Amino acid sequence: QVQLTESGGGLVQPGGSLRLSCVASGTTFSINPSAWYRQAPGKQRELIASITASGRINYADSVKGRFTISRDDAKSAAYLQMNSLKPEDTAVYQCNIYYCAPTGCSDYWGQGIQVTVSS
Repeated sequence: QVQLTESGGGLVQPGGSLRLSCVASGTTFSINPSAWYRQAPGKQRELIASITASGRINYADSVKGRFTISRDDAKSAAYLQMNSLKPEDTAVYQCNIYYCAPTGCSDYWGQGIQVTVSS
């Protein structure tokens, strides 16, 4: 069974930094595409960063140059380093992995973690 556990959120002042972590059990990020999403109150869920199994990375324009997605295959972990945070980055952040089992493929999600950017 695939499970994703996130950590690292919290309250930070504008201009500050946070690093979100996502640890996978039941699979590994090295063989599955993964991503970070966020959802702000009253808004749709937004894909902000993704990384393929081969390591190809893409970012949403809203975070490009400020956020960095990475992974540590030995730790079955993925990370989202967030710098130069803005109030509009306030949202619930979730990690995602697209996992294929012999029975089929599914998206799996972390529990979500709150990031609040405020002075």
